Amino acid sequence: MSDPKTALLALLAIVATVFVVTWAWRLRATGGEPGTEGGPPTAASLVIGAVTDFFDTLGVGSFAPTTSLFRLLDLVPDRLLPGTLNVGHALPSVAQALVFIAIVEVDLRTLAAMIAAAVAGAWLGAGTVAGWTRRRVQLGMGAALLVAALLLLRQLLRGVPAGADALGLDGARFAAGVAGNFVLGALMTLGVGLYAPCMILVSLLGMNAKAAFPIMMGSCAFLMPVAGMRFVAKRAYAPRVALGLTLGGIPAVLVAAFVVRSLPLDAVRVLVLVVVVYTAVSLLRGGREPGAGAPDVDALPPTPRSRSAAS
Repeated sequence: MSDPKTALLALLAIVATVFVVTWAWRLRATGGEPGTEGGPPTAASLVIGAVTDFFDTLGVGSFAPTTSLFRLLDLVPDRLLPGTLNVGHALPSVAQALVFIAIVEVDLRTLAAMIAAAVAGAWLGAGTVAGWTRRRVQLGMGAALLVAALLLLRQLLRGVPAGADALGLDGARFAAGVAGNFVLGALMTLGVGLYAPCMILVSLLGMNAKAAFPIMMGSCAFLMPVAGMRFVAKRAYAPRVALGLTLGGIPAVLVAAFVVRSLPLDAVRVLVLVVVVYTAVSLLRGGREPGAGAPDVDALPPTPRSRSAAS
């Protein structure tokens, strides 16, 4: 079993490396032009990355609270929210997956198939969401956050479903798990966190709830760099903020995984729930305002250097 697991971790390292090289090349290719991606990360994004990825490692999730903080502090235009989340949290998610895939036992066939399904969903989803107008992003993310809030409320009231001792899926349950993770991967590109729904999915299918951790973290670790590269290619994200999430998030993941390990998180989840509902409502209201569907001016226009690099 150790050889396939080692191969999976090696593949994850390769995917992360390709993502880093692609992102760095893109930043360098456009960083010299006025108004483009160059510049250091913002201080606020560093703090947000550290806080959200710390709790993300403990199972709270990072997308919903990050979205709420971005809108509270007016850091990222609404149209660029999905791309910034997927790009900025990609490498912290890789760090989480490297830890949990290595230490938590799960059937590798189930793990690999569900990860592959999530990546396929994210690839298709990112190509679509990156071209959306501000109105469509606001309405889509608002609705998605309400779904996330309902899932979080369910966890608070009932906990995750009691799982059996199974560490893998087979037959119809295997097909359901793969199909479900494909949908969750696509929704990730819209800013819906995968952790809570994935944990509920595998538990309802009869797996041990602990097995959800390598599945959900591995899925995010593979799909977010893949989706992130599509957002980077279309420049549908906020580079300085995304960089801050990454640089603040990776050390926080390591602290949470190896030093803190666990906390009483119900109070945090209640706070996140309230903030997520408020953010969802504000996004939906913004999507209904006149002019929200007009041609978007939030995305960075292509520069002469980026056009020549792309050709």
